[in-house]
Amino acid sequence: MTSTDPRAVVIRYVEAVRDGALDVVRDSFAADATWHYPGDLPISKVWHGRDEIIDEFLGGMGPLLAPGTMEIELVGTIAEGDRVMAEWTSRAKTVHGAAYDNRCAGIYTVRDGKITSVVEYTDTRHVAATLFPDHDDHRPAETK
Repeated sequence: MTSTDPRAVVIRYVEAVRDGALDVVRDSFAADATWHYPGDLPISKVWHGRDEIIDEFLGGMGPLLAPGTMEIELVGTIAEGDRVMAEWTSRAKTVHGAAYDNRCAGIYTVRDGKITSVVEYTDTRHVAATLFPDHDDHRPAETK
């Protein structure tokens, strides 16, 4: 039986991402969940629904990373009611040859044993430089 304790749900999710357990990752989210990713990157927006979050947002990161190089480490969690703050590190080699090494935090809301929303905080400058090195080339001149 899967725990409905919010902290346990988030830990289970992060460990599933780390371990590549896609069925557990998918099962961790409510069907109508949202994930807000900050900034002005190609992935910056509010992602709506479990399928969009998993297939397009999380799954869309795979082609940017060298196969077999992703490492996720859960640093810690703080929980209050249905909200859990998780901090983790993500490390990988990118297909552009850069070393991706980012410390991230997310505020997860969990209801009935499922993640219903995530607001992520991360170093978007590092994400841009390592995962989207040509991103600035596509901005209008007045915003460079």
